Amino acid sequence: MKKITESDSLYRHLEKMSTRELLVNINSEDKKVPLAVEKVIPVIEKTVNAVYDRMKNGGRLFYIGAGTSGRLGIVDASEIPPTFGAPYDLVIGIIAGGDEAIRKAVEWAEDDKDQAWKDLSAYDIDEQDFVVGIAASGTTPYVIGGLRDAQKHGLGTACITCNPNAPVSEFADFPIEVIVGPEFVTGSSRMKAGTAQKLVLNMISTSVMIKMGHVEDNKMVDMQITNEKLRDRGAKMIMKKTGIKNYQLARELLNEYGSVREAVKHFVKGSD
Repeated sequence: MKKITESDSLYRHLEKMSTRELLVNINSEDKKVPLAVEKVIPVIEKTVNAVYDRMKNGGRLFYIGAGTSGRLGIVDASEIPPTFGAPYDLVIGIIAGGDEAIRKAVEWAEDDKDQAWKDLSAYDIDEQDFVVGIAASGTTPYVIGGLRDAQKHGLGTACITCNPNAPVSEFADFPIEVIVGPEFVTGSSRMKAGTAQKLVLNMISTSVMIKMGHVEDNKMVDMQITNEKLRDRGAKMIMKKTGIKNYQLARELLNEYGSVREAVKHFVKGSD
């Protein structure tokens, strides 16, 4: 299989470029990413609908990956509870090598085809759940094995890769292949491939959470109030939704009920 992610950069002698040239050329390559993502929206759409169908019936969403891909999954999963107020065990990111691998490489962790299913099994996974394998090259044994075993056990599967007809796609019900081309630094898939994966993860998780009812209009009404910025934002959202003119009252309602949704619901109920 020819790996586009490993193809030679379109640029030569990077070390001789000025800072401006480096930045302009990196930016030129980055502009290709959203266009590549646009081409696979139909399969992303199918993935979102499949995840939602399982999640609304009690299923969960798992991300599995190694290295940069694994870290991106963990980042996306970790942002779901504070952003949407969803439980911490609804979207879960798993990285080859465990939590230690989040900050530094764990040698050989990605080469074990059987370890991903062992890692997933620790969460009492079942056929209601959905697994997304993230692998820029599409050849990572940890991810391939995880999706293979997930399919065997009746789980829904998808993959996010940046090579066409990648081996990982064989075990994905919904293969999302975002072909972004060679990296600016040859083989450095943390660049365009990583950006593409992040964009797709944003699309999947955000769309699913909206469909699950965690957004009203265009507002994060279930967001966790974990700092002063969010408390201020939440109070202003309450004022806008209820017509309350008193900022301090809106803050007090938010403190009492813990979320914009609950504060508005109890204010409206008390006003009836």
